[in-house]
Amino acid sequence: MSAPPSPARRPLRRAVLTAAVALLAMVAVLLPPGTAHASPAVQYTNPLAAQRADPHIFRHTDGYYYFTATVPQYDRIVLRRATTIQGLATAAETVIWRKHTSGEMGAHIWAPEIHFINGRWYVYFAAGRADDIWRIRMYVLESSSANPLTGTWTERGRITTPWDTFSLDATTFVANGVRYLLWAQQEPGIATNSNLYIARMGANPWTITGATTRLTVPALAWETRGYKVAEGPAVLQRNGRLFLTYSASATDANYCLGMLTASASANPLQASAWTKSANPVFATSEATRQYGPGHNSFTVSEDGQSDILVYHDRGYRDITGDPLNDPNRRTRVQKVYWKADGAPDFGIPVPDGATPVRLMSFNTAGHAVRHWEYRARLEANVSPLADSQFRLVSGLSGSGTVSLESTNFPGYYLRHRNYEAWVERGDGTSLFNSDAGFTRRSGLSGTGTVSLESVNLPGYFLRHRAGQVWVERNDDTAAFRDSAAFILE
Repeated sequence: MSAPPSPARRPLRRAVLTAAVALLAMVAVLLPPGTAHASPAVQYTNPLAAQRADPHIFRHTDGYYYFTATVPQYDRIVLRRATTIQGLATAAETVIWRKHTSGEMGAHIWAPEIHFINGRWYVYFAAGRADDIWRIRMYVLESSSANPLTGTWTERGRITTPWDTFSLDATTFVANGVRYLLWAQQEPGIATNSNLYIARMGANPWTITGATTRLTVPALAWETRGYKVAEGPAVLQRNGRLFLTYSASATDANYCLGMLTASASANPLQASAWTKSANPVFATSEATRQYGPGHNSFTVSEDGQSDILVYHDRGYRDITGDPLNDPNRRTRVQKVYWKADGAPDFGIPVPDGATPVRLMSFNTAGHAVRHWEYRARLEANVSPLADSQFRLVSGLSGSGTVSLESTNFPGYYLRHRNYEAWVERGDGTSLFNSDAGFTRRSGLSGTGTVSLESVNLPGYFLRHRAGQVWVERNDDTAAFRDSAAFILE
């Protein structure tokens, strides 16, 4: 819940907000109802997998999602598949490769990623030596089998880079028809644990060619807490840009995601083409009790309409000893939203359990229900994103009903009071529970919409009016029906 402005600034702020809401409303009436909305809601249950770090989920054309991750024993590479993302939680897991008993690839088997390139499967991973566990380098496995869980895997050896130094977290992507390799490495002469690098792929998916470019060095305060780290790169291509996320700082609660951005038409080998975020784009949330989110990948929802952020974190802050020896990093997923300028908005790591949704107005395009100073209102381009995210939970008022729990203020629910909608802490009383209980109905307007009818005021629905959200009696006019219909995003 955003901090309230100082009393001296409130009148001016409210006047500006009122004028902005009025202007946006005038713009909205020029658009057909339901336009300018993002993709529909996708919901999953977190965590997806216990004790699985550095997760990578790849959606293949065969209809399956393939999931691999670091196991806490650091001794093998595992793989599972399912036709849905949620199905990965219970899918059988297969060991496709184990560490060597001596020499190279004998320790610290880290951060596997699975890719399908030119008709074959490839797994990129990092490994140390059995006799020198911190001599971490990058390696590749290959399989020509249709099903990588049952097929034979061939070791294609080490990825050779300009320096024989600590290197890890290889990933690959294609931009403008060219395949690139991204990775993290410790470069001689630079006093960091790892920086990010890019090069073109060569004749095969385990060879790079041409110049290697250093993209970023961890130098900002949030990149250097505990250790000076930039690692775990992942690429998302949307809206005419390349978004490269990466993980920074120590692998405890300081771990977080930063982002580099480049034009899709730029040469990604030119470091100057990339702009670094000034602050983390995804970080620990005390409110949701999610700590050290990072080492992410991206996949897409089952309907292909939404990008999904895949990452690990822990459900507690305090760790005894080296965080790398703590086994409880777990895989989690949540939907990626988009800002008005076309950049991704990852929000905050959402609470455990069902992932949240946004209530988008049917007749005021691009506007979402959000909380501000505890009052529910309708607004476009909500920042922070979590102010407009709610978990649909079993209704506080009884079976068959739903309640809407704030994402960034767990334990706070959308409720009506004097016909106004507020977001307030549940106090367990029957009055609060009934005020916060709604019956989910088919939308009063528009296919694919929902309407929320008050439990203790039958015939009264959640609706927006004059930029605020109310619970009011349905008068069966088109204006009411349209304002009481929402699209779950």
